[in-house]
Amino acid sequence: MYWTMGIILMVLWVLGMISGSTEGHWVHLLLLFSLVALVLGAASTGRSRGWA
Repeated sequence: MYWTMGIILMVLWVLGMISGSTEGHWVHLLLLFSLVALVLGAASTGRSRGWA
């Protein structure tokens, strides 16, 4: 689930950067949230397989 959310947020960030109509620097929050989601996804995958 976290991987999917991270990928979707990253795609939205790229689309926001390409469109050029960024309202200030708010679009960069999408990048931050996507990285957090990807880190959570990696952490939850590691826990379920017995790593960590």
